[in-house]
Amino acid sequence: MQHKFAAQLSTVRDLCRDDFPQILKELKRMGWAGAQISGLLGYEAREIASVMQEIGLKAAGIHVPLNRLQDELDIVIEEAELFDTKDIVLKVIGKELRTEEGYRSVRRFLNEVARKLAPQGFRISYHNHAFELESEVEGKLALEYMLEPAPDNLVLAEIDIYWVKKGNRDPLLFLEPYINRMPIIHLKDMTTDERQTFAEIGTGSIDFAPILDWCEASGVEWYAVEQDVCPGNPMDSLQISLNNLMKLAEARQSLR
Repeated sequence: MQHKFAAQLSTVRDLCRDDFPQILKELKRMGWAGAQISGLLGYEAREIASVMQEIGLKAAGIHVPLNRLQDELDIVIEEAELFDTKDIVLKVIGKELRTEEGYRSVRRFLNEVARKLAPQGFRISYHNHAFELESEVEGKLALEYMLEPAPDNLVLAEIDIYWVKKGNRDPLLFLEPYINRMPIIHLKDMTTDERQTFAEIGTGSIDFAPILDWCEASGVEWYAVEQDVCPGNPMDSLQISLNNLMKLAEARQSLR
């Protein structure tokens, strides 16, 4: 399982602006098997991809905003090829699209892109926040509509465990419909106090052991760890999360 642990680079976005290649090297030394790309912060894709290839840090998909899929799809594909990943993930939609018709239009568009890119082996996924759990489309939660496991829906899931819990849903139960429809999952913990804010894996209120068990049985290929806000140095937070994930993986292995 350890070969599936990836750091979501938005966690260290400010550090990457100063020296992206060096941060990648430090993440590799830390023990991460992969990194999930979330913006290049002024660097060239070829440069960053070359560094990752040199140090043996794999790409666990790339996050892109909707406007890039609409206006720069060819460039996005080139970047995915440079990073040797088949996973392109829509990371957020603007407030103006958080309506019934907005969700319908985004799902329709993502399916058009997915059908176009499928012959090349690319996959399109959708990353959630909490707002998709606050409205409905066609009698379903907006997120359930976007990710509906139907033959005509090619949009795959990238469930963010923290945001599902923030939306007052049980993360483990929420995963059930997405067996073999979720190449990448986002892991982040939630503090146990009244703030219910971001925490390092294993230090908060989310029980990750059964979630990892489900993922290993359900086709998940990457565990991307993201912490939107860290209490101190985000590299320290990523180290804590990785250490605790490693312990969970070792405990799981010892029970087999």
